[in-house]
Amino acid sequence: MKAREAKFQIGQIVRHRIYPFRGVIFDVDPEYDNTEEWWNSIPEETRPRKDQPFYHLFAENDETEYVAYVSEQNLVADESGQPVRHPQVNELFDIVEDGIYRTRERTSH
Repeated sequence: MKAREAKFQIGQIVRHRIYPFRGVIFDVDPEYDNTEEWWNSIPEETRPRKDQPFYHLFAENDETEYVAYVSEQNLVADESGQPVRHPQVNELFDIVEDGIYRTRERTSH
């Protein structure tokens, strides 16, 4: 099966459909690209399909910041307008405009 076009874009702020966390996308895999062990650690009743885009997020919840790997089917756009506090966001992105971070311009010397 051909990989689908990604629904979300790098820099977009999203939240998880089930679990209470949100984040900004910093990379996209056209389909699942992680270990079988990681895959099998997901409870079977919530395990997503592999033939869809998976997103790397600078994620946060009420307690902490971390990196998450999430299937497209489990993400929705975050409409809160709030910035993401993850410390690595500022390394890759500039300001938020309309819920999307702009990729930071790389300056070469």
